Amino acid sequence: MKKNPFAPPRLCTSALDSSTFAGLILAGGDGRRFGGPKAWAGLSDGRTFLEACSATLLGAGAVRVVATLPPESPDPGIPGLLALPLPAPGLDMFGSLKIGLSHLIQSEDWERLAVLPVDHPLVRSETVRALAAEQGRAVIPSCRGKHGHPIVVDRDVAASIVCGEYEGPTMREVLRAAGSVDLDVDDPGVTANCNTPAALSEALKAANFEF
Repeated sequence: MKKNPFAPPRLCTSALDSSTFAGLILAGGDGRRFGGPKAWAGLSDGRTFLEACSATLLGAGAVRVVATLPPESPDPGIPGLLALPLPAPGLDMFGSLKIGLSHLIQSEDWERLAVLPVDHPLVRSETVRALAAEQGRAVIPSCRGKHGHPIVVDRDVAASIVCGEYEGPTMREVLRAAGSVDLDVDDPGVTANCNTPAALSEALKAANFEF
Protein backbone atom coordinates (compact mmCIF):
# COMPACT_ATOMS: atom_id res chain seq x y z
CA MET A 1 0.00 0.00 0.00
CA LYS A 2 1.31 3.44 -0.91
CA LYS A 3 2.20 5.74 1.92
CA ASN A 4 -0.20 8.67 2.05
CA PRO A 5 1.84 11.91 1.94
CA PHE A 6 -1.24 14.05 2.50
CA ALA A 7 -2.28 12.69 5.88
CA PRO A 8 -2.37 15.68 8.28
CA PRO A 9 -0.45 15.71 11.56
CA ARG A 10 -2.34 14.17 14.44
CA LEU A 11 -1.96 17.29 16.55
CA CYS A 12 -3.66 19.30 13.85
CA THR A 13 -6.66 17.04 13.34
CA SER A 14 -7.20 16.28 17.01
CA ALA A 15 -8.28 19.89 17.54
CA LEU A 16 -11.06 19.54 14.97
CA ASP A 17 -14.55 18.17 15.49
CA SER A 18 -15.05 14.95 13.53
CA SER A 19 -17.95 16.55 11.64
CA THR A 20 -15.93 19.57 10.45
CA PHE A 21 -16.27 19.34 6.71
CA ALA A 22 -15.49 21.00 3.41
CA GLY A 23 -17.50 20.89 0.20
CA LEU A 24 -16.53 20.07 -3.37
CA ILE A 25 -18.90 20.82 -6.24
CA LEU A 26 -18.17 18.93 -9.45
CA ALA A 27 -19.24 21.32 -12.21
CA GLY A 28 -16.59 20.89 -14.90
CA GLY A 29 -18.69 19.21 -17.58
CA ASP A 30 -19.78 20.84 -20.81
CA GLY A 31 -23.43 19.93 -20.19
CA ARG A 32 -24.23 18.83 -23.73
CA ARG A 33 -27.53 17.26 -22.72
CA PHE A 34 -28.51 20.47 -20.96
CA GLY A 35 -27.50 22.73 -23.82
CA GLY A 36 -24.53 24.20 -21.96
CA PRO A 37 -22.53 23.84 -18.73
CA LYS A 38 -24.89 22.93 -15.91
CA ALA A 39 -22.99 25.23 -13.56
CA TRP A 40 -24.81 28.14 -15.23
CA ALA A 41 -28.19 26.43 -15.67
CA GLY A 42 -31.00 28.27 -13.93
CA LEU A 43 -33.61 27.38 -11.32
CA SER A 44 -37.04 28.96 -11.09
CA ASP A 45 -35.89 31.26 -8.27
CA GLY A 46 -33.26 32.86 -10.52
CA ARG A 47 -30.24 31.11 -9.02
CA THR A 48 -27.85 29.03 -11.07
CA PHE A 49 -27.21 25.40 -10.21
CA LEU A 50 -23.78 26.47 -8.97
CA GLU A 51 -25.27 29.11 -6.67
CA ALA A 52 -27.80 26.61 -5.30
CA CYS A 53 -25.17 23.94 -4.62
CA SER A 54 -22.89 26.51 -2.96
CA ALA A 55 -25.74 27.71 -0.76
CA THR A 56 -26.56 24.13 0.23
CA LEU A 57 -23.01 23.33 1.33
CA LEU A 58 -22.33 26.65 3.01
CA GLY A 59 -25.73 26.56 4.70
CA ALA A 60 -24.88 23.13 6.06
CA GLY A 61 -21.77 24.56 7.73
CA ALA A 62 -18.96 23.72 5.31
CA VAL A 63 -15.77 25.51 6.38
CA ARG A 64 -14.76 25.95 2.73
CA VAL A 65 -16.33 25.15 -0.64
CA VAL A 66 -14.51 24.58 -3.94
CA ALA A 67 -16.05 24.04 -7.38
CA THR A 68 -14.35 22.59 -10.43
CA LEU A 69 -15.57 24.46 -13.51
CA PRO A 70 -15.15 24.16 -17.29
CA PRO A 71 -11.82 25.46 -18.64
CA GLU A 72 -11.47 29.25 -18.85
CA SER A 73 -14.69 29.82 -16.86
CA PRO A 74 -15.02 33.29 -15.38
CA ASP A 75 -15.08 33.70 -11.62
CA PRO A 76 -18.77 33.32 -10.69
CA GLY A 77 -18.36 35.77 -7.82
CA ILE A 78 -20.25 33.62 -5.31
CA PRO A 79 -19.31 34.56 -1.73
CA GLY A 80 -17.63 31.68 0.08
CA LEU A 81 -16.92 29.71 -3.11
CA LEU A 82 -13.50 29.15 -4.65
CA ALA A 83 -13.70 28.41 -8.38
CA LEU A 84 -11.18 26.04 -9.96
CA PRO A 85 -11.44 26.02 -13.78
CA LEU A 86 -10.15 22.72 -15.15
CA PRO A 87 -6.90 22.81 -17.13
CA ALA A 88 -8.38 21.16 -20.23
CA PRO A 89 -11.74 20.03 -21.62
CA GLY A 90 -12.77 16.41 -21.72
CA LEU A 91 -11.81 15.38 -18.18
CA ASP A 92 -14.11 12.76 -16.70
CA MET A 93 -15.73 13.25 -13.32
CA PHE A 94 -13.02 11.30 -11.47
CA GLY A 95 -10.31 13.47 -13.02
CA SER A 96 -12.24 16.58 -12.01
CA LEU A 97 -12.64 15.14 -8.52
CA LYS A 98 -8.89 14.60 -8.15
CA ILE A 99 -8.14 18.20 -9.16
CA GLY A 100 -10.57 19.52 -6.56
CA LEU A 101 -9.22 17.21 -3.89
CA SER A 102 -5.62 18.12 -4.67
CA HIS A 103 -6.45 21.72 -3.82
CA LEU A 104 -8.60 21.01 -0.77
CA ILE A 105 -6.18 18.55 0.83
CA GLN A 106 -3.69 21.38 1.29
CA SER A 107 -5.98 22.90 3.93
CA GLU A 108 -6.06 21.29 7.36
CA ASP A 109 -9.30 22.81 8.65
CA TRP A 110 -11.61 19.93 7.71
CA GLU A 111 -11.99 16.27 8.63
CA ARG A 112 -14.71 15.23 6.18
CA LEU A 113 -15.67 16.18 2.65
CA ALA A 114 -19.07 16.43 0.96
CA VAL A 115 -18.86 15.84 -2.80
CA LEU A 116 -21.85 17.28 -4.66
CA PRO A 117 -22.30 17.04 -8.45
CA VAL A 118 -23.70 20.32 -9.76
CA ASP A 119 -26.65 18.54 -11.40
CA HIS A 120 -28.05 17.87 -7.91
CA PRO A 121 -29.01 21.46 -7.01
CA LEU A 122 -32.12 20.49 -5.00
CA VAL A 123 -30.37 18.85 -2.05
CA ARG A 124 -31.21 20.37 1.33
CA SER A 125 -28.61 21.71 3.73
CA GLU A 126 -29.96 19.62 6.59
CA THR A 127 -29.30 16.49 4.54
CA VAL A 128 -25.65 17.45 4.13
CA ARG A 129 -25.37 18.10 7.87
CA ALA A 130 -26.83 14.67 8.63
CA LEU A 131 -24.42 12.98 6.23
CA ALA A 132 -21.43 14.82 7.71
CA ALA A 133 -22.46 13.75 11.22
CA GLU A 134 -22.94 10.08 10.31
CA GLN A 135 -20.29 7.55 11.36
CA GLY A 136 -18.38 5.89 8.54
CA ARG A 137 -15.37 6.51 6.29
CA ALA A 138 -17.78 7.07 3.41
CA VAL A 139 -21.51 7.82 3.63
CA ILE A 140 -24.06 7.62 0.81
CA PRO A 141 -27.57 9.10 1.08
CA SER A 142 -30.52 6.91 0.20
CA CYS A 143 -34.07 8.15 -0.39
CA ARG A 144 -36.92 5.72 -0.96
CA GLY A 145 -34.50 2.90 -1.61
CA LYS A 146 -32.41 4.76 -4.19
CA HIS A 147 -28.83 6.00 -3.71
CA GLY A 148 -28.01 9.61 -4.46
CA HIS A 149 -25.72 12.56 -3.78
CA PRO A 150 -23.80 14.13 -2.12
CA ILE A 151 -21.48 11.52 -0.73
CA VAL A 152 -19.40 12.31 2.34
CA VAL A 153 -15.95 10.84 2.88
CA ASP A 154 -13.37 11.09 5.64
CA ARG A 155 -10.20 13.07 5.02
CA ASP A 156 -8.09 9.91 4.77
CA VAL A 157 -10.29 8.63 1.93
CA ALA A 158 -9.93 11.94 0.08
CA ALA A 159 -6.16 11.87 0.59
CA SER A 160 -5.97 8.29 -0.66
CA ILE A 161 -7.62 9.36 -3.91
CA VAL A 162 -5.12 12.19 -4.36
CA CYS A 163 -2.07 9.98 -3.78
CA GLY A 164 -3.37 7.24 -6.07
CA GLU A 165 -4.11 4.58 -3.48
CA TYR A 166 -7.73 4.66 -4.66
CA GLU A 167 -7.53 4.82 -8.43
CA GLY A 168 -11.18 4.65 -9.43
CA PRO A 169 -11.91 4.92 -12.31
CA THR A 170 -15.16 6.05 -10.69
CA MET A 171 -16.28 6.81 -7.14
CA ARG A 172 -18.09 3.48 -7.06
CA GLU A 173 -14.80 1.62 -6.66
CA VAL A 174 -13.59 4.09 -4.04
CA LEU A 175 -16.75 3.77 -1.98
CA ARG A 176 -16.57 0.00 -2.12
CA ALA A 177 -12.94 0.00 -0.99
CA ALA A 178 -13.63 2.49 1.79
CA GLY A 179 -16.52 0.42 3.17
CA SER A 180 -19.33 2.92 2.63
CA VAL A 181 -22.48 3.03 4.72
CA ASP A 182 -25.95 4.18 3.69
CA LEU A 183 -27.97 6.87 5.41
CA ASP A 184 -31.71 7.02 4.76
CA VAL A 185 -32.87 10.61 4.31
CA ASP A 186 -36.22 12.18 3.58
CA ASP A 187 -34.89 14.39 0.80
CA PRO A 188 -35.87 13.66 -2.82
CA GLY A 189 -33.23 16.17 -3.90
CA VAL A 190 -30.50 13.58 -3.35
CA THR A 191 -31.85 11.43 -6.20
CA ALA A 192 -33.00 14.29 -8.45
CA ASN A 193 -30.35 14.13 -11.19
CA CYS A 194 -31.17 17.31 -13.14
CA ASN A 195 -28.95 16.59 -16.13
CA THR A 196 -31.45 17.80 -18.74
CA PRO A 197 -34.09 20.57 -18.71
CA ALA A 198 -36.77 17.88 -18.79
CA ALA A 199 -35.23 16.07 -15.81
CA LEU A 200 -35.13 19.33 -13.84
CA SER A 201 -38.76 20.07 -14.65
CA GLU A 202 -39.80 16.56 -13.67
CA ALA A 203 -37.86 16.69 -10.41
CA LEU A 204 -39.44 19.99 -9.42
CA LYS A 205 -42.90 18.70 -10.28
CA ALA A 206 -42.56 15.28 -8.68
CA ALA A 207 -41.21 16.54 -5.37
CA ASN A 208 -43.24 19.76 -5.30
CA PHE A 209 -40.13 21.83 -4.70
CA GLU A 210 -40.67 25.46 -3.88
CA PHE A 211 -38.06 28.22 -3.70
